[in-house]
Amino acid sequence: MKAKLSERVVKAAEIGSRKYVLFDEDTPGFGLCVYTTGRKGFVLIYRIAGQQKRFTIGVWPTWSVTAARDEAKRLIREIDRGEDPLDSRKAARGAPTVKELAERFIEEHLPKLAPTNASDQKSMLEKLVLPEWKNRKVADITPTDVDRLLTKIAAGRARPSKKKPTQKRRKKLAPPKPTPVRANRAGEMLRKMFNLAMLWKMRTDNPAFGFRRRPEVARDRFLSCEEIERLANALAVDEDQRAASIIRLCMLTGARLGEVRTATFDQFNLDLAIWTKQAAYTKQRRIHRVPISHEAVALIRLRREIVPKGCPFLFPGDVPDQPVGDPKRFWPKMQKVAQIPDVRIHDLRHTFASLLVSGGASLEMIGRLLGHTQIGTTQRYAHLIDAPLRAGVNAVGEMLKPRLRVVGE
Repeated sequence: MKAKLSERVVKAAEIGSRKYVLFDEDTPGFGLCVYTTGRKGFVLIYRIAGQQKRFTIGVWPTWSVTAARDEAKRLIREIDRGEDPLDSRKAARGAPTVKELAERFIEEHLPKLAPTNASDQKSMLEKLVLPEWKNRKVADITPTDVDRLLTKIAAGRARPSKKKPTQKRRKKLAPPKPTPVRANRAGEMLRKMFNLAMLWKMRTDNPAFGFRRRPEVARDRFLSCEEIERLANALAVDEDQRAASIIRLCMLTGARLGEVRTATFDQFNLDLAIWTKQAAYTKQRRIHRVPISHEAVALIRLRREIVPKGCPFLFPGDVPDQPVGDPKRFWPKMQKVAQIPDVRIHDLRHTFASLLVSGGASLEMIGRLLGHTQIGTTQRYAHLIDAPLRAGVNAVGEMLKPRLRVVGE
């Protein structure tokens, strides 16, 4: 049965006792399939490799006659080139989704990273990426999608609050704040994930390559000598000397909190005053060998006397065979007692570097002590080098300045 398909013809097509196809006179193989349920849909019937196949284009009236006919003509051109639209549709349906890519990324790539970094990237995937792209095909993600997602992340997430606070929380949670740094880290993670997607043959390009980075303002908070003294006094009188010793070792070595918490006695050669951090515990996943001060050695010897024999950790936790957790409650108390409310534990690392600079250490030396793999990371301390240089310049100026003469009458 043939007719020149139009909106009026499609609407007037009668429902029969069995489904039938009303073919279009102008486009070969294109027709309207009328089902016994009353549903009407556009189809294309074609032959390829001697086999007849039926391709469903869409349902009327969601698809208009004109749009369905144009799609049928496009499909006919594909068939003429030897391509099978049904095979392409089946392949698209079986194509991996972003959820499947994320699961493989978590399973195969994240174990290669430091635990904290791996946990952070997993959190970003589960809380920021998958809610937006969970069921989308990997091949369908575009650079525009990436930019739109990162813009949303940079704007910050709304935090929940209750009109009637619970007994534990009397105040509402803080309103959302812009998080440009979080957006940059998410962009770096997406770039790596889609690079792996290319390696795993899930797509041929990387939509996150060259993503727009948001400006980052580096935090340059260094403790003054007075603040260091107040913090040292607060640590000395506190009852929790295990947590106090963690903070002291961070100050004495410039190490990251995670490196100090998970440190084991076998990493230290106290005779040579050397700390060899194993790759599994460093951010760069590389062995990092650094000298330590006599004060740090004394602290470690003291910990060896306190820690039960057979325990490998300098700071064993409350759970057997595990290191101590983050001092989340201890540090806010130190901030209050030492009157340093804006200082983070990581700022002790910056303070360590600033003291090295004041002592005349070069950027290369600082980078080695802090375990930086890129000179750009250490460049943030470059402006501090001006202080000892200026002192030297002023000393020369003092020697060469002209002497005043008193001229008599």
